[in-house]
Amino acid sequence: MKKDTVTKYFLLGIVLLSVVFAIAMKATIFQKEPTPPPAPAPAESQAFRDYWFGGKAEINSYQLEQAQYGSLMPGKAVLIFVTEDFRTDTQVKSESEATRDQSTPTLKTNFIRKFVTGIYDYSLFTSVFTPINNPVFPRTLKVSTSGQEWCGHSYIQLNLRSTGYAVSGRSYFEKEAAEDYTVAKVMLEDELWNRIRLAPEKLPTGSVQLIPGTQAARLRHQRLDPQTADISLSAYAGTTFKGDSLQAYTIDYKSDKRNLLIVFENKFPFRIVGWEETYATKNKVLTSRAVLQKTIQSDYWNRNQPVDSTLRRSLAIP
Repeated sequence: MKKDTVTKYFLLGIVLLSVVFAIAMKATIFQKEPTPPPAPAPAESQAFRDYWFGGKAEINSYQLEQAQYGSLMPGKAVLIFVTEDFRTDTQVKSESEATRDQSTPTLKTNFIRKFVTGIYDYSLFTSVFTPINNPVFPRTLKVSTSGQEWCGHSYIQLNLRSTGYAVSGRSYFEKEAAEDYTVAKVMLEDELWNRIRLAPEKLPTGSVQLIPGTQAARLRHQRLDPQTADISLSAYAGTTFKGDSLQAYTIDYKSDKRNLLIVFENKFPFRIVGWEETYATKNKVLTSRAVLQKTIQSDYWNRNQPVDSTLRRSLAIP
């Protein structure tokens, strides 16, 4: 046998032995340990489906102290969370079977604040539509906020577009009479309330670009430009808010000197028990505060007769 033939077979034998050894040691690219499956998404759990897709909304009422005009004003706040099929093309609620295939399930926040300033009152109403467990729609699709007070009223809306969030505003006030502009496609402060309810373990922390809350912008007559916020999540150590295993989610806009603290339960369904918001008004740094009074689940859209006012009274809403 020729020397080169012996060498050839010898090298082949070495290669075969190396392969056998690699297989025995699970070292080949074909034998990597399988990647563990991702943790179940919230909507995949039975508890989530029972709570959020049971045909009822969650309604929370809060005792409110709202900073405005350099004073703390008495009032009430309501947070309503409910799931809805939301059209991704026109960004409105789907109300027919014909548009179901153009829709995605969302968690909607309705955030209402009403408070009295001297002789007259304020009313703020925000709706936020955040898709549930849909990787095709990872961002909140729409936010709308209206404000009414005795001087006049205003409206602002953000719609998700390919280039960013399209902002459209109309107002009684001269400097905000008609606003149309686009802001960067970053996370919205207004959607954090939904993110808490969906998956608090995935809340953003650290230095984060946020579009500030539309109600705060409305009260302070500010444009909705992204700002850097320092965000942290920790166990709640205060005494103002009551509950077991409470978490404190803090959003600190240092350049704007505004701080928002949201306190929520660390167990499903992650109920929000209150919040504090600190900023300057009339050259005074004041803290607005909302403390949870009552939570009910109700198909409120069907509770529109005089007899249903008992439900409203149970929430201590005037």
